[in-house]
Amino acid sequence: MHMTTFKKTRLASSMSLVLGALITSPVQAQENDNEIEAGNFEVIEVSGIRESLTKAMLTKKAASGVVDAISAEDIGKFPDTNLAESLQRITGVSIDRSQGEGSRITVRGFGPDYNLVTLNGRQMPAANIAATSASSSRSYDFANLASEGVSAVEVYKTSLASQPTGGIGSTVNLVTAKPLANPGRKATITAKGMMDGSTETGSSITPLVSGIYSETFNDDKFGIQIIGSYQERDGGQASAETGNGWYTIKGDGGDWGSLPRDGSFTNIPGPNDVYSTPRNLAYNFDEFSRTRTNGQLTLQYAPNDRITTSLDYTYSELEVQTQRQQLSTWFNGLPAYGEYTPGTNSEGSVMGPVIYADSTCCDIGLGTSDTSTYNENKSLGFNVEWVATDNLTLELDVHSSTAEAGPSNDLGSDNVVSAVSFDRVLTEVDYSQDFPVMDITYADGVNGLDPARMSTSGTSFRNSYMKSEIDQVQFRGNYFFDEGTITSIDFGITAMEAKNRSAYSVAQRDTWGGYGTADDYPDDIFMQEDLPSRFDDVLGSNGADLEPFYYASNMQDLIGAISAIAAANGETISPCGTRLCMDPNYQVDRRVTETQIAAYLQANMEFELAGKPVWVSAGLRYEDTDVESTALVPQFTTIQWSGANEFNAVIDGETFTTLDGGYDHFLPSLDFKMEMSEDWYVRASYSETITRPGYGDIQGGLTVNQLARFNGGTGNAGNPNLLPFESTNIDFSTEYYYGEGSYVSIGYFDKTVDNFIGSDTFVDTIFDLPTPFGGPRYDEAVAALGTDDAGAVLEYLRANFGDPVQGIPGEDPLLPITVTQAVNSDTSRSVDGFEMAVQHIFGETGFGVIVNYTTVDGDVTYDNYNTNKGEGVQNQFVLLGLSDTANAVLFYEKDEWEVRVAWNWRDKFLSGTIDGNGERNPTYVEAYDQIDVNVRYNVNENLELFVEGINVTGEYQRAHGRHPNMLMGIYDVEPRYNVGVRYSF
Repeated sequence: MHMTTFKKTRLASSMSLVLGALITSPVQAQENDNEIEAGNFEVIEVSGIRESLTKAMLTKKAASGVVDAISAEDIGKFPDTNLAESLQRITGVSIDRSQGEGSRITVRGFGPDYNLVTLNGRQMPAANIAATSASSSRSYDFANLASEGVSAVEVYKTSLASQPTGGIGSTVNLVTAKPLANPGRKATITAKGMMDGSTETGSSITPLVSGIYSETFNDDKFGIQIIGSYQERDGGQASAETGNGWYTIKGDGGDWGSLPRDGSFTNIPGPNDVYSTPRNLAYNFDEFSRTRTNGQLTLQYAPNDRITTSLDYTYSELEVQTQRQQLSTWFNGLPAYGEYTPGTNSEGSVMGPVIYADSTCCDIGLGTSDTSTYNENKSLGFNVEWVATDNLTLELDVHSSTAEAGPSNDLGSDNVVSAVSFDRVLTEVDYSQDFPVMDITYADGVNGLDPARMSTSGTSFRNSYMKSEIDQVQFRGNYFFDEGTITSIDFGITAMEAKNRSAYSVAQRDTWGGYGTADDYPDDIFMQEDLPSRFDDVLGSNGADLEPFYYASNMQDLIGAISAIAAANGETISPCGTRLCMDPNYQVDRRVTETQIAAYLQANMEFELAGKPVWVSAGLRYEDTDVESTALVPQFTTIQWSGANEFNAVIDGETFTTLDGGYDHFLPSLDFKMEMSEDWYVRASYSETITRPGYGDIQGGLTVNQLARFNGGTGNAGNPNLLPFESTNIDFSTEYYYGEGSYVSIGYFDKTVDNFIGSDTFVDTIFDLPTPFGGPRYDEAVAALGTDDAGAVLEYLRANFGDPVQGIPGEDPLLPITVTQAVNSDTSRSVDGFEMAVQHIFGETGFGVIVNYTTVDGDVTYDNYNTNKGEGVQNQFVLLGLSDTANAVLFYEKDEWEVRVAWNWRDKFLSGTIDGNGERNPTYVEAYDQIDVNVRYNVNENLELFVEGINVTGEYQRAHGRHPNMLMGIYDVEPRYNVGVRYSF
């Protein structure tokens, strides 16, 4: 129901502000309790978009510092189905997307790991799994939690002593609905059909059903609320990726992959140019099925006006099944001909490929993968609030929460079985447009891919697992003074134990030279699929030389054929014998326990300065953290040469090592707010905050990756004594609230980050592992063959010295291992920027608009000209995720209709500094924008019909390396639509 316009009094505004932002400003809430009891305020009843925006605006207005919020339009009716996609509408907030859905957030240029997420003020655990390693991330994935049970999301961009620390970007608090806050009986049910045209094999229409039941009893002293949500989604994504990265070369050095100087390349690099050559190119075709189940039970009991108790349990589970087909080629650094962009042969000149042809033979990979993973979250909490006296309020909050993620079956969290055709002579790639056009030259007499010539090569089954547990007790208090400058004192103490386990194993067969013969694999298990049509809306995908098709296969068919060969040979090929599977015994196993004690004291003041009302909150928070970190450390004996360019470290036993660390901090905060005139405020804030290191950075030992290359291996060393990121934050802003639901604001922020954590590397011959590459047997093979072709040399060694071919201590050279270790930088880094926002409602026309823009700058940019190679070269300490963002939302709400069109834009940002081959190279995600549309029609007071469109223009995303032509990945994402009905009882 929409009420008519009213004349807003200051008291009505204050009461609305209090009711809309009770948690944000308890001081103001207490001060106006008497007014509420006396009934000296106007009751405002609105609903829909305007109500949501007005509540969020009043939260921002009431806050001591800089706070933005999103409020539900009604119980169970959040603006977007996905919480991250709602958060991206907030000034300075941008999101990362996974399979087309919002997953993690970046705030003011600080990425997911720099933002702390709480649920009703409780710190939430997070579980993430990585494709080819043990995850080290603390970031929370918003895709796990349905929006139906969330009544508001608060983004605290400045810090108060009373708030938990851990996010120097922001603290994001998810507020769930409570039954006593919605007295009486409330019930809604929503049913949607999601239409996703990106899937090729799944259902293009999948269901989402959610429901809320809330009721209070016994004169609203007891309340119960049940929320449930179930969603299925089938979708697909086509991508092109250089998953193994680019090899960076300086000038005319004769490095691996250097361009020949015989005229075969146009624009040959000069001595002062930097360029790169690709290691591979793959076309990936994913089909996925996501099932999300959420549930929440809340019980509340308020025996009197002074005591309120709450018991709640929240559950969420996200299951994802993914099938991937892949067409790929590997480059061994044998450039044949091509063209690069012009260089200047001067400092800063980075050249990118236009045409690159590589004469590496002979395999064409047709990778197949089939994975099933889960992410499960549980939280049980109890809360009691006690108004001990008219001046003293006390609160006790306890919760135990877990998050767990891993594979759902023994095929692992990530896998690949590679079908293969050994008919490639040369590969040319056209990088001149967004899409890389791959053209394969086949051997004489071979006319493209042929199922009759296909077998399999290597396989890899990876097992990534993570579990986080948090047990937390919080005691909070507020004492209100009847008079004086100090209006209240906030105080509290928190004790928390956070446990994290991140583990990983890989069961890999390095039979990249082929396994069995083509006759062992039935031709009918390979199905021809059209390739160009999968990228038909990506710029450059219409290249005439693009491979016309690829072959898809079912993983179980390939596994069955491989198992038959293994059984016939009496060969054990995996931990499951003749059947391929993951290894349940972890090779990387990191366990971290952090014990945190925090205490705070905060004084809230109100006085006049030059005749203007002023509010000040000054506080100090103390944080003490002890770290106990344990890691499984494998023991290695030698290096085994198992494939043309594949080497394995041979494990001989393992042990756990434990290291300890810790730190403590005093974190001051000061927030100042002055009302210059009615509804015009200026603010200033100062705070010090921290973000804790990633779990991988503080692992308790040194581990070496089992897979190596001819020129060395890689490893990771833990550093539990790492100090956290420390940020000194300054904010200035001003806001003018000039109408109902309308305001304009501008702000400046500056963050100076100390103890910046980055990855440094050093090279050592750890474990003294002998490698057969480059030893006397290797030299003999090269001399006898007259070539250093890796595959030919390996076969010679096998034939003359036996299989397996492995290093001999005292005879062969030791393998150099590049160890990556997290370190604290000894210099500060600064990030600053401006935030501007306008929210305007055009009177009673029903129209409104929201526009915001955030610009971010800092001295943490990546130098693309720095190859990170050579003696004495220092690692580059950079901040990931730094970018400008903008949003524009046009909405109409009147009578029965609600219409919203939202545009979101994020500028280019640096997303990583280590590539897929473990080398120090950057990855940039290019600028991206997206349009979403939401249309709702209220049939009556109870029934609502709606249509939601996400990415309606079908924008695709692209990432590149040091130069825009150095493609890292391009991802074709299709629009998706929700059509549904919502009924309120």
